[in-house]
Amino acid sequence: MSRARRIAGRGPRTDRARAGRVPAFVRGRRAVLRNGVTVVGAETPALHSAALAVFVRAGSRYENAEVNGVSHFLEHLLFRGSEGYPDTLAMNAVVESAGGSLNAVTARDYSCFYTPIHPDFLATGLDVLGDIVRRPLFRDVDVERQVILEEILDEVDASGRDVDPDNLAKRLAFGTHPLGLKIAGTPRTVRAIREAHLRAHHARFYSGANVVVAAAGPFPFESVVGAARAPFGPIPRGRASRASPPPRWRAGPLCRAVDHEDAQAEFTLSFPSVAEHHPDFPAALCLRRMLDDGLSSRLPYEIVERRGLAYSIHCGLESFEDVGVFCIDGACSPARLGRVLEAVFEVLSGAGAGLAAAEELERAQRRHRMSLSFATDSAHELASWFGTGELLGWPEQMEGRCRRVERVRPGEVSRVARATFRRRNLVAALVGPNAPGLRRALFRAASALPR
Repeated sequence: MSRARRIAGRGPRTDRARAGRVPAFVRGRRAVLRNGVTVVGAETPALHSAALAVFVRAGSRYENAEVNGVSHFLEHLLFRGSEGYPDTLAMNAVVESAGGSLNAVTARDYSCFYTPIHPDFLATGLDVLGDIVRRPLFRDVDVERQVILEEILDEVDASGRDVDPDNLAKRLAFGTHPLGLKIAGTPRTVRAIREAHLRAHHARFYSGANVVVAAAGPFPFESVVGAARAPFGPIPRGRASRASPPPRWRAGPLCRAVDHEDAQAEFTLSFPSVAEHHPDFPAALCLRRMLDDGLSSRLPYEIVERRGLAYSIHCGLESFEDVGVFCIDGACSPARLGRVLEAVFEVLSGAGAGLAAAEELERAQRRHRMSLSFATDSAHELASWFGTGELLGWPEQMEGRCRRVERVRPGEVSRVARATFRRRNLVAALVGPNAPGLRRALFRAASALPR
């Protein structure tokens, strides 16, 4: 009997047949152009929409402190015009007439340019995206600089201090390693970036060896490869980006507390984890879902539903190509911070104290399969799944991921929890009024974690 059938057998008869079905996941396909550009795609005959995404192995992890923010700056600038589409108004009009909407994002380990697209206009979408990443005009650098400086204001206070808990925690955990750099850079580095830096960064990283084109929609994969050749084939091959190994996780507990007058105190609690290719990753993924995957999961139930200490709390598992980070984020009134942290650490300690409940684990595994099944209804989700997997070195079919997760046993989850949620692994960032008081509350509460 398959694991899906065993899980389904716990439910009512009317649900059993539905839950016992194994979803027919879309399978990704892959081709490599002569210049090294990789094309991945998922054929979705049942959908009426399509999505395109171009992933580039360029992000703050591939920068140094002097030009921190150059990847994000370049991502912005590429929308200022290209040789084929020098008028940005016309560029956007072409894509929007094809059912699309141009957008982009920069992460620590990649940049991504993407758009939905009507399936009949696949070639149009690929032509615009290809011209943007291949032939930018580097115009209006100073205008875009001001836009980015305004964007950075979301992360700093009136005096320019960083008040973003995630930025603070990454800096504390990774120190001067590029993983500790801010994605958007700092006001100082953004002001110092010149056109020559942007051109050099583009020439180094926007090469065939670093580009993945991803498409999902109701069209044959061969048509995606064919339509990608003209806009992406001329990109120079270049050489693949190589990230420096992450530093050893710093021994803690460590805490960075920043004074910021606000009605709430924000916090990020970080613990070391593993990359997606690691044998322990499926257990870590199950653990994350058991901690936070709906109001019946441990953290929201204990802190929000049962004790009413905060409006919301979230647990995430962030993966890079060679390391992972468990993050617990939340906000509460400053007077309640100590009680909230005590409750969080109590839950985390409990996750490793005994065997995980079999029924709770099965629910997490079932919801994992269902969430991937839901993703097959979204062309954007499919393009993201196969595009990031290919770019970052862990290409995996959805069914393969589900089978890895469904092989996890309660003892594995408890073992990973015990290894992860230890006092010496804790890196915390706190932002709110009375920073010394917040810091004291953190260290008092952390005594609940095992050493």
